[in-house]
Amino acid sequence: MKKLSALLLAMAMVLSLAACSNNNADPTQGASNPPAASQPGSEESNPPEESTAPSEAPAGPVENPDDIPDTMTSADNKYQVAFITDVGQLKDKSFNQGTFDGVKLYAAANNKSYKYYQPANGDQATDDDRYNAMKAAVDGGAEVVVCAGFMQTAALSRAAAEFPEVPFVFIDGSPIDGCDNVAAIAFAEHQSGYLAGYAVVKEGYEKLGFSGGGGGTNPACCRFGYGFVQGANAAAAELGKTVDINYSWEYGANFGASTELQTMISGWYNNGTEIVFACGGSMFQSIVAAAAANDGDVIGVDVDQSAQSETVVTSAMKGLSTSVQWAVAKVYDNSFSDIGGKGTSLGAKDDAVGLPTATWKMETYTVAEYEAQLADMASGKLVVDSMETEADFAKLADTEWSNVNLNVI
Repeated sequence: MKKLSALLLAMAMVLSLAACSNNNADPTQGASNPPAASQPGSEESNPPEESTAPSEAPAGPVENPDDIPDTMTSADNKYQVAFITDVGQLKDKSFNQGTFDGVKLYAAANNKSYKYYQPANGDQATDDDRYNAMKAAVDGGAEVVVCAGFMQTAALSRAAAEFPEVPFVFIDGSPIDGCDNVAAIAFAEHQSGYLAGYAVVKEGYEKLGFSGGGGGTNPACCRFGYGFVQGANAAAAELGKTVDINYSWEYGANFGASTELQTMISGWYNNGTEIVFACGGSMFQSIVAAAAANDGDVIGVDVDQSAQSETVVTSAMKGLSTSVQWAVAKVYDNSFSDIGGKGTSLGAKDDAVGLPTATWKMETYTVAEYEAQLADMASGKLVVDSMETEADFAKLADTEWSNVNLNVI
């Protein structure tokens, strides 16, 4: 992810210099201003998960998002950069947290106020609940609203049409017809999943598992899983062996941890599964608990989850934080029209997917082998099949895998 990170650093330096040279300049630098209203207290359905409340946004470069408080109080009671969470916990050590990290890092580097909003009713949130969170953000002075997860689509369609002057960044979403103020940012998760599946089979694992969130209809999770099986199949073919994969969407519809999920995964480990790809936000907690109790291993998702459990061997990552910073920067440098009304897909060619070689626990598969494969993926020499529509979701079961025994549960 070096290219995207370097670009973000350059943008942050330019924005910081501009802020230092003219502290009274319009913060939107020509972008339309959102409604200026006081921050509502009752419309944010869930209380902050941390009580730290500095009087203003942190300023200056911060490398670790954990050093930035999740909540703050702005001097004018307005919050410039807003985040609408997906289902699950804000601090899920995965999708929500990785996206919010980008919001906090941008705000900290550019002296912006920020706030997160969780739709009412938690995992049972409706489209109205999500819309109300978006409206609360706009009423609270948001100059840009970052929305996480494809489940925001219906609510975002309504909010973007109602507030055309407010730019929205839609992470893991698709373009919305007629809404030029929505920038949809997606990722080539199939590439990241492939890298993980290939790596662990090359490492020597022969009995794998995949446990996904969203009930099998979440495009990002489907791409992760489909790529994972492709990578495992390719590595097994090179090694002249056949590997087994348990593959399931059970107990993952709301991406939450559950005793039912932990019980199922424990059963997998007891029956010989060696490593499970935990692909679903807070589902990770149930899967690592099962792994720890059964001497099993885990593959994390979205961000580097190695610090969360000794069971994590590697993680299939995508550039959530860096992509958010990149997209939000376009609001403030007046180039949002480059991505607004369009879909942007980021993958290996953008250094936006990969495995964390600094923390992985590979002993047989080498960093040099991984980097060569990633380079082939970035150049187009290695092409991984994707899933882009619901009609594609049948590809997994319909494919005759040469070197994988796929057990879809």
